[in-house]
Amino acid sequence: MRMFAAVVPPEDAIEHLDEFLEVRRDAAGFRWAGAEQLHLTLAFLAQVPDRALDDLLERLARAAGRRTPFPARVVGGGAFPNPARARVLWAGLGLDEAGRTELDRLATGARAAAAKAGIAVDGQRFRPHVTVARMGRPQEVSDWVRLLDAYEGPGWTVDTLTLVESHLGEGPRGRPRYEVVAEYPLGRAPADP
Repeated sequence: MRMFAAVVPPEDAIEHLDEFLEVRRDAAGFRWAGAEQLHLTLAFLAQVPDRALDDLLERLARAAGRRTPFPARVVGGGAFPNPARARVLWAGLGLDEAGRTELDRLATGARAAAAKAGIAVDGQRFRPHVTVARMGRPQEVSDWVRLLDAYEGPGWTVDTLTLVESHLGEGPRGRPRYEVVAEYPLGRAPADP
């Protein structure tokens, strides 16, 4: 199974960002993320064996239970690897210092949960972002980064860690289809069996 642990903004925050992008999408031939794909990946797990899933679920519940909810908002943006040769256009996350610490610890906990369950975690160091578009080849996107820099979405409280399964090519226009496998409230220790 192909999965990822994520923070999924609430519907109103996703709708706000999607509406901001919608009127601009025709101006560039990027592969834009649909509203159903907007999330903040904490840990990407390219291959989750069936035998490791139960252990992963238990460990993610414990990792989420150790964190406290915190305020956030989608704000600003950037490009990977850089605006001059971008492959990914992203929106940022506005956090206070305590929120940034909690988010970093949540990502570390999700990655450790996967590793302890025997699952390899893909990706480099954690850089919080919401991918809004991908490019088939490197492109100059400085104007798009400036546009995203002016964006500020509604605030919300990050209070859930979500485990999502990604089904490649099964979504609209050959995009991945995402299926929520489990949701874990932050700050609530899992019940004993």
